[in-house]
Amino acid sequence: MTRLGYQIPNFTYPDVGPAELFGSVAAQAREADVAGFDTVLVMDHFYQLPMIGPPEEYMLECYSLLSALSGVTENVRLSALVTGNTYRNPAVLAKTVTTLDIVSGGRAQLGIGAGWFELEHEAFGVEFGTFTDRFEKLEEALQIIIPMLRGERATLDGRHYQAKDALNSPPPVSRIPVMIGGGGERKTLRMVAQYADESNLICPVDEIPRKLDVLAAHCDALGRDRSELTVSYQRGACIAPTMKEAQRDLGEGLARRGLDLTSMSDEQRSAVTSRVVVGDPDTVGERFAADLALGLDGFTVNLTLNGHVPGRVTLLGETLSKVVG
Repeated sequence: MTRLGYQIPNFTYPDVGPAELFGSVAAQAREADVAGFDTVLVMDHFYQLPMIGPPEEYMLECYSLLSALSGVTENVRLSALVTGNTYRNPAVLAKTVTTLDIVSGGRAQLGIGAGWFELEHEAFGVEFGTFTDRFEKLEEALQIIIPMLRGERATLDGRHYQAKDALNSPPPVSRIPVMIGGGGERKTLRMVAQYADESNLICPVDEIPRKLDVLAAHCDALGRDRSELTVSYQRGACIAPTMKEAQRDLGEGLARRGLDLTSMSDEQRSAVTSRVVVGDPDTVGERFAADLALGLDGFTVNLTLNGHVPGRVTLLGETLSKVVG
C-alpha cells in the first residue's frame, strides 16, 4: 500500500517541448524509484486542471505514460491518482491495469474515482451526467473491475454498465491494490470500506480526524476490519536544500503561471502556501510529521512547481522516508 507516493501532475516545464517531455518525466520517476518512494502516480486527465494551469498546458494520457515509466523504473508501484471512471469502459479498464501489471513485473495499482472535471468531458464528448450518476457508475464499475482483477469472470446487468462472463486473461502478476480517491463522507468513504484497499484523502488538514472517524464507522457498519485499509493523504510540497532556495523555486514556479508572490496580499499568499508545504528538509519534514500524527498511514506528494529541477524529488523522498518510516 502507499506509504509514500510521488505524484506527477504537471508536464509543462521551462524550455521543454514535446520531444523532450518524456525524458523530463522519466527523470523524476527514476529519482523517486531510488529515493524512498514506494509508488509513482500520474493524473488521469486530458486537460490541465485549473488549480495548476490553463487547459492548454501539456497533459499526457496516464496509462500510456505509466507503461512507459515501467521501463525506466524497477521498484515503485505505478498508479493513476486517480483514474476517472467515466473515461473508460470498466472491463476495458481492468484489462488496461492488468496489462500495466504484466509489463511492469507486478507493480500496477488501480487508483480510481468518480470523475469531476466537466470541461474535458464536454470537450471530448464523454458523458458527464449528474453527481449521482457518476457515483452510481463508479460503484457498478468496481463490481466489474475487482472480480476481473482477482481472477474471476465478471457479470453485471447494471443501470450504467453491463458485463457477461467478462474474462481477464492473462491474469495480473500480482494482487493489484485498489485505491479510491476523495473525501466524500457518505459515498466515497463508504465505497472505500466496501471495495478498496486504500483511501487517498483530499481535504483540508483540519478535516482529517473526522474523515478517519467516518471511514471507521463505515467499516464497522460493513463488518470490515479498519486495520486492513491504508489511508494516504494528498499533499503538495516545494522543497529545496535551503529555505531561500525553496522560496526562490516557489516564486519562479508561480511566476510561470503569471502570479507574483511579492505583490499578493497576506490573504492571497496564505491561500497559496496553505496548499503547498514550502521549505528546507527540516521544515518540510516537521510539517508532514504533524500531519501523519493525525492518524494517517502515509502520503501522496507532488512537486508541481519544482519537481523538474534535478535532485528535488530525491531530496523529498529522502526527507519524507524518515517521517513515514
